[in-house]
Amino acid sequence: MLSIERGKIFTVTNGIINDGFILIDNGRIKEISSKPIKGNFEKINAKGKLVFPGFIDAHSHLGLFALEGGWEGFDGNEMTNPSTPAMRAIDAINPQDPAYKDAISAGITTIFTGPGSGNVVGGQSVIMKTYGEIADEMIIRNPAGLKCAFGENP
Repeated sequence: MLSIERGKIFTVTNGIINDGFILIDNGRIKEISSKPIKGNFEKINAKGKLVFPGFIDAHSHLGLFALEGGWEGFDGNEMTNPSTPAMRAIDAINPQDPAYKDAISAGITTIFTGPGSGNVVGGQSVIMKTYGEIADEMIIRNPAGLKCAFGENP
């Protein structure tokens, strides 16, 4: 277990806890308290730090337009047809893309990611975690939406 201690905690339901404590067990929050949590845990001293819940990026193309590599990593638009509703973002996502580490370092733990706006009907989006090695194991909901774009890319 892991204890984050003495940070300024911004909770979802209980406001702000100054000098608070969070107990995490197997990647899940087990307890949040304004008092020290007793036990022999690995500890992170967050004194002077702000502690937030994980952020959710509700519109992303993460994993579909690779930060590194060439055209083979640009899978966000299937330009062979203006309507490609059967295209699935999950089939193109590369969880090894460095953009995932960038997202995690910015506090983003969950994304809604999907096709770009190159097609009128671009394909199916997915909701997934930003951490993991295998895309199928990162999925929260698939499919999660159908991308439609009326107009042009800016």
